[in-house]
Amino acid sequence: MIEWVSRMNLRDLRYLVALAEHRHFGRAAAASFVSQPTLSTQIKKLEDELGVALVERTPRKVLLTAAGRDIAARAREVLTEIEQIKAIARRTRDPESGTVRLGIFPTLGPYLLPHVVPRIRARFPRLELLLFEEKTETLLRQLREGRLDAGILALPIHDDQLHAEFLFEEPFLLAVPERHPLAQRKALRLDDLADQSLLLLEDGHCLRDQALQVCELSGANEKSGFRATSLETLRQMVAANVGITLLPTLAVQPPVAQSENVHLLPFRGDAPRRRIAMVWRRSSALGAFLRQLAALLRALPPTLLDARLAAARRVATAPGRRASDRGNRSVRS
Repeated sequence: MIEWVSRMNLRDLRYLVALAEHRHFGRAAAASFVSQPTLSTQIKKLEDELGVALVERTPRKVLLTAAGRDIAARAREVLTEIEQIKAIARRTRDPESGTVRLGIFPTLGPYLLPHVVPRIRARFPRLELLLFEEKTETLLRQLREGRLDAGILALPIHDDQLHAEFLFEEPFLLAVPERHPLAQRKALRLDDLADQSLLLLEDGHCLRDQALQVCELSGANEKSGFRATSLETLRQMVAANVGITLLPTLAVQPPVAQSENVHLLPFRGDAPRRRIAMVWRRSSALGAFLRQLAALLRALPPTLLDARLAAARRVATAPGRRASDRGNRSVRS
């Protein structure tokens, strides 16, 4: 038994995990920075040592056997624990150095990160922050598998293995074309959306689920025949007079460029909003440091999350309004 264990090593487990993720010897080898024959040979040696077949080799792809899937899952857990051990050592030597792999979803990342990354760099100059943008379900899977250290996600998160540290609430605004009947208003009640058709994102985006909740509460519905792949596509569809949509407040704040023919309306009273949290594994060795990082992310200037202020600023700086003002000044002169 001792001789059998001594032949196994972490490198071979990493090769197996890579093969399980990529289901292709060539891609798994590239991800592992070795040649395909090297990876194939080591997987075969691992099979010989364990005495079971781990993969089914077909001309087009690789299929893991039932034993292969179970062993790859355990190998992933082992590798995650090894990384936790290394992380404990790094944090003991220097609590504010090392690497943090942080995931964030696409309808928040481009709009939040410009406001927080400079502050993170200033506060933790020795920290290597690796950012990954994926949809929520992918981020949750990568968190559970140990491929991410933390994620910035929308609540609620239903997973007892994960700790969620609340960051902030982000109100929504309604984006309408300039000549839309609702554009004449300064603000809206939720029931003003009754019988309106909203442009929404495709499945898989948490913002779609949040927008559908708003539709349910207000009596609005989804515009049929179209689903956007990104928030910027939604914005441009509004500018093209195709329809109306909900935009998060950070998505209309500088440095985001303003689109012509898009009028923004805040909601009165208890405005629809999304709740954002930083999430990590309860077992993570980085827990204490991640709380510090979350506190930094939580300390956004309140004006960045003020939907009324964002809408008023956009009206004041609208391209059409600036041109009109210049024309009025020239007439008076």
